Order: sequence, then structure tokens, then C-alpha cells
Amino acid sequence: MDASSQFKDSLPTTPESLLAVLDALAIDYVTHHHPPLRTVEDAKAYRGDMPGIHIKNLYLRDRKKRNFLIVAQEDRVIDLKTLDQKIGSDRLSFGSADRLFEMLGVRPGAVSPLTVINDSDHKVSLFLDTALQTDDRIYAHPLVNDMTIGITRSGLKQFLAHTGHRPRWLDF
Repeated sequence: MDASSQFKDSLPTTPESLLAVLDALAIDYVTHHHPPLRTVEDAKAYRGDMPGIHIKNLYLRDRKKRNFLIVAQEDRVIDLKTLDQKIGSDRLSFGSADRLFEMLGVRPGAVSPLTVINDSDHKVSLFLDTALQTDDRIYAHPLVNDMTIGITRSGLKQFLAHTGHRPRWLDF
């Protein structure tokens, strides 16, 4: 299975359910449909006129089996060798696809800050790039990688508060 809408019914939360939560919270967003995007380079090729901040997302684990979601501006260079010191963890590595699905309910290629909707036990620590505060529109996958939504910065903060996740802001 890949991370596209073709397999959305196998997810703990469908994109439609996520969007219904945003609608219920009166959060403004715009939806874009496109071919499945697996990398930042893929996304840049299909972006068109989508002004705002585009992101990349890293699901990481440390040796103590703590889980971290790092959300950064797409061109931000992230040094994994020093990131552990910045976030107060042990040595970091990428989490497996199975662990990603268990913790955040998505497959590789569909990770975004919106995936915390599936982290009701708050087992994943969320870190957001301070660069995300420089524009009002942030683009993220809504649990699948063939859709992107542009959500306002205040809307993202409201959504995270709704899920009970308190992000920590990080300057890479």
C-alpha cells in the first residue's frame, strides 16, 4: 500500500474525517488534488500558484524509543547529528514505516502536523520550525499524499490545541 487516497479506507482517520474536524472547528483551508507526491522535489514540480510555506516532515525515534515529529520549511537543512541536542533527546534515527503507522496513522510520504489527530495518547513530541511563523498559509498533506491543504497558521495552532498537542518551536 502506498500513501495515496486509493488506500484511505485503511487509515485510522480518513482525509474526509480530518477535513470534517477542521470544518467543525471553523478552520479556513484550501484543498489541492494532485498525483501522489513522495518528495519535496515532487511537490515543487506540481505546486503551481500556492503562495505560502511548504513543509517537510520527519518522523524520528531515539534510543529510548521516544517519538518525534519535526515539521520544517521545505528547504531547511536539518542536521540529524546535532538535532538530538536541540530537542533534548538521545541519538535520533528515522522511525520505521510500521512504527509511523502505529504512532501517527499514515504511511511514508503522507506525514504532516495534521497526523497528530491519530496520536490521542500524545506519544509523539511535536517540533515546529520557527520559519513557519513567517507566512499565514502553511501547506500540508491531509493524511494522504495526493492531496495538499493550505491551512492558516492560526488554524494550524487551533487544530493542534484541539488535539491537545503543544508544539515546541525550534530554530534550526
